[in-house]
Order: sequence, then structure tokens, then C-alpha cells
Amino acid sequence: MSTAILTGQPVPGSSIEGDLRSLGFDVRVAVDAADAERLVAEAPCEQRVALVDARFVGHVHALRLGLTDPRFPLGAVPGAVTAQPEGRVTLARALARDNSAGGGTALAVDSLPDRIVTALADDGAEVYRPELGSLVAAVPADPQARNEARQAVADVDDEAVRLKSAVKSRDGFFTTHFISPYSRYLARWCARRGLTPNQVTTASLITALIAAACAATGTRGGFIAAGVLLIASFVLDCTDGQLARYSLQYSTLGAWLDATFDRAKEYAYYAGLALGAARGGDDVWALALGAMILQTCRHVVDFSFNEANHDATANTSPTAALSDKLDSVGWTVWVRRMIVLPIGERWAMIAVLTAATTPRITFYALLIGCAFAATYTTAGRVLRSLTRKAQRTDRAAQALADLADNGPLAGLLARVARAPLGAPFLVALAGTVVLAVALFSGMTWAPVAGAVVYAIAAAQALYRPLKGALDWLVPPLFRAAEYGTVLILAATADVNGALPAAFGLVAAVAYHHYDTVYRIRGNAGAPPAWLVRAIGGHEGRTLLVTVLAALLTASQFTVALTVLAVAVALLVLVESIRFWVSAGAPAVHDEGEPA
Repeated sequence: MSTAILTGQPVPGSSIEGDLRSLGFDVRVAVDAADAERLVAEAPCEQRVALVDARFVGHVHALRLGLTDPRFPLGAVPGAVTAQPEGRVTLARALARDNSAGGGTALAVDSLPDRIVTALADDGAEVYRPELGSLVAAVPADPQARNEARQAVADVDDEAVRLKSAVKSRDGFFTTHFISPYSRYLARWCARRGLTPNQVTTASLITALIAAACAATGTRGGFIAAGVLLIASFVLDCTDGQLARYSLQYSTLGAWLDATFDRAKEYAYYAGLALGAARGGDDVWALALGAMILQTCRHVVDFSFNEANHDATANTSPTAALSDKLDSVGWTVWVRRMIVLPIGERWAMIAVLTAATTPRITFYALLIGCAFAATYTTAGRVLRSLTRKAQRTDRAAQALADLADNGPLAGLLARVARAPLGAPFLVALAGTVVLAVALFSGMTWAPVAGAVVYAIAAAQALYRPLKGALDWLVPPLFRAAEYGTVLILAATADVNGALPAAFGLVAAVAYHHYDTVYRIRGNAGAPPAWLVRAIGGHEGRTLLVTVLAALLTASQFTVALTVLAVAVALLVLVESIRFWVSAGAPAVHDEGEPA
């Protein structure tokens, strides 16, 4: 149990002690600042400790936000400060300095927690201060101010604010208007019954997998059930994040589940649709794989652009200025969010079309919608990049290099050819074009030659830091080239099982690339070098697949793709699980653009 230490003069009739106990704190009372320092030192070192002014007046949810959020080592609201185990030494040091400087003599007048927060800030420590909005958190200096603060508390519905803040501040139209109005109450229901976000996330995954299984039956009843269950899975997907925000149950494991399960659900559903179509005599595996490739490449564009501009400095772009102007017109905000086909709109479209039409029509609509969304977002970002003239940092360049996923072959070629051939983006584009031409040439060994040129281009593209205006497009180009190679060669094999095997291989590699993104977002760096070497890097895998296609028969090629998919999946999953369940993994929760 966490420990809360009340400091200052007690106030008759105050509810602060009960409020802290309701939040899971064991409450102790300090008679002066020196006693507070002693109690902090005596509190179990593996637990959270908080200093709270006994005169505090405010909402319980304000205390919850400031004192119980697990993502931050140090947190504070007016009249209260807290430290998790990793922040205990910093807090104790600030408290000791305050006492040695004579701060204890002012305990009855000043707020000790507020003085400690000031001391922490002076030391350069990062103290999380949540946005309270209409919530009240204050230390009144006199009875009149106390009465006014209590009235302010009474005027604001604490629970209504808590429910509202459980919903993402920025989300898609479908999610905002058709899911969140009731899913927040489902999140509260789960919280009151002790359910955790991870349990809800797992339930969402299981529901989606059942939906995929229903779609795989190939019957109209199965398709209808699949559509209904996919929407139910999305409701649970929204609920887990809202539950995490409602009850502040953030965790490293939850971060990993949240980051990966959305893609696993969606791509498993694609596979289910393809299996269902096959039962009806319609082979749509190429469409399913194409949809997965397009969706993954869309995300890589988002990730790369955001990482490239995460800490960049630049002048204002005319494109950005126009975007801000459009955002000032209310209806355009929703239109622009809808046309990028975020997860809510996308899943709703897939669910309705699954129930009402055929898998082929569903995939056609999905490919058209995603292609339009990808063109719209990519074109806008290219215009911003060309007009903004951003100055990118070494950190951004390293993040893009990690996202590129170059392997040992590219590393070797970079050491052999020491002279850069040109701008990274142009070199990567040239290599991708050569590979594409080779793949469509119809000659058996042409793809191998194209893959060799592509590997050389990959080495040259990362010869210099990726700081050019369009260098953030290098990782998406590599993703499209690798995934597209697998798709084209599997389709060319024209044998049963080749495209499903290709689907499995691309899914395994895409998982590795998503895993890389979320590690970078958590400032944990890229996956270990040994893993990248073991799975060959994008250029090594591309060359290997082209060689296998040239050497083997169609049936043998299918078996080789299957073996490669299983090997890559085992390696990346084992390492990913090891990392995300370790104590040092970051608790990353996506609160940005809807996926």
C-alpha cells in the first residue's frame, strides 16, 4: 500500500484523510517538517509516497490524477506531491534540504508540499502536473477562502469530469459519436468490478478472432455474425483505453498489448475473410495481402513523418497554415478526420460490407478507401516537408534509420562502396523502381538482379543521416518494396498456398516493424542488433525471397515462404515479449491520431 503523509495544521471536519484512503493510501500524520522527513524515510522503499497538506480542499479525482498516475516518477497538484520508488531519492533530498534551510519553522503557515515542488523544479527534476480543468485543488489560507473552495468543489461534478476525461480528446467521427457516448460507461462498469484494461484488451482480441473465425465459414450467417462481432471488438478496444484513463491503470504490458493487438485483430480478420471467400470458390488472398500492405505502409508514413518532425525546428509552412485555417471551421475538422479512414471508420465500413456484401467487394472498398487516404495524407506531408524547410536533429535521423531496418547485407555494401551516390530519398526511390521493373519483367532471374540493386540502394540511402526534406519517405519506400516483392512473387507462383504463406510472412515482418515503432516512441531505441541481423534486414529478406523464387518450383517456393514466415515470427515475437514484459520497457500509450 502507498503511504500518504499529512503535513501542516489539521482542519476540523476535513475529508482529506478519507479521500486519501479511498485512493489506496495508508495515511500518516507529521507533526512538523522533520517528522515528515522521517516518515518518508521509513516508508517502504518499493512503494509510492506522498506529502499532502492537511488543509487541502479539492476533488478526489484531482488527487487521483496528481498522486496515482503510474507513468511518472514525480507528480503534484497544489497542496500535494508524490514520488514513485524511482523518484523517492529526489523527493527525500529536496525535503532534507528544505529542513536544513529552516523550512520546517514555516510548516504551520506555508504548504510544505508546494515548497518541495518548487525545490524539485529548481533542481531540474521533471514533476508531472496534470491538467485539472474545472477540478479544484487548493490550500486555502483562511476560513473564507476555504468556504469558497468548498463551494467550488460542490459546483463541479467530479464523476462527470472523470468520465469525460476518460475519452480521447482527439478521435475519429465514428468513435466520437457512435462508440464513446456509451463505451465510457462500460469502462466505469469494468472499473467498479475490478477489471483491468489488459483484461478488456484481451477480450477485444478474442472477440475479433471469433469474428475472423465466423468470416472464415464463408456463409451469409457467418459474415453477419463477423460484422457484428467486429464492431463489438472495437467497442471493447475503445473501452480498454477509457478504462486505463478512468482508473489510471497504465502499465508496460498494457502498452505492448495496446500497441500490437489492433493490428493483430485487423489482419486476422482479413485472413478470415480470405478463408471464407475461398470456401465459396473466390480466391481473394492477393486482395487481403494488398490491404495489409497498404495499411501497414500508411502507418509507416505516419510514423516516419512524425519521428522526423518530432523535435525539428522550421519556419511556418503555408500548407500547415492552410490546415490550421481549415481546422477553425468546425465541420471541416470531422471531414478531414473521416477521409483519412481512421480505425473507427475503417472497421465500421469493413463490418457493414462483410455483413451485406462479399469479401471481394469488402476488400475492393477497403483498398480504394485506404489508397485515397494514403494519397491524401502523404501528399499533404510532402507539401509540408518541401515548404517548411525543417532542420532535423540527430535523434530524428537515427529514428528514421532504425525504422528503415537495414540489415547486415546493406551494412557490408555501405563499407565496400564508401562514396554516396546521391540524396537518400532519391537513391531509395531509384532502387525501389529498379526492383519493381525487374519484378514485372517476366524473366526468372531479373528479380534477383533487381534485389541486388535494391540492396545497394538501401546501403547508399543510409550512408548519410536522413535529414533531407523528403528523407522520411525512405522507410515507407522500403516497406512497400519488401512487402510488394513478396506479394508479386507469391501471386506469380500461381499455386495454392503461396499467397496465404506470403500473407503470413508479411504479417510477421510487419509485426517487427510495428514493434520497432513503439520502442522508438518510448525512447527505448530500436530492437537489438542481433535480431535485425538474424532476420536479415529488409534488403536481405527481399533478396532471399527473389532467390528462392528463381531456384525453387512453385510448390517448393510456397513451403520456403511458410518456413521463413514461421522463423521470423518466432524470433520477433520471443524478443518482443521479452522486452515488453521486462521492467525497463516504456509504458507507451497512444493518445495521438487514431490508427
